[in-house]
Amino acid sequence: MKKTTSIKPGQIVNDSGQYKIVGPRGGVSTTEVTLVENKPAPPTPKKNSTFVLVDKTKHKH
Repeated sequence: MKKTTSIKPGQIVNDSGQYKIVGPRGGVSTTEVTLVENKPAPPTPKKNSTFVLVDKTKHKH
C-alpha cells in the first residue's frame, strides 16, 4: 500500500503536482490544486484541512 503524506497550509511542498484538499473529517474535495516544490502550500478554504498528492509532476532534471 502506498503511503500518502498530507501537506498543511504554510508547509513547504516536497513534490510538485496536483493535490486534492482533504477536510478535517476526511472528506475529499473534487477540486485539484497545483502545488510547486519548495514553495509553501496556500491556505485551505476550511480550517484544519490538508493537501494530499494525487498526481506528481513528471519532468526531467
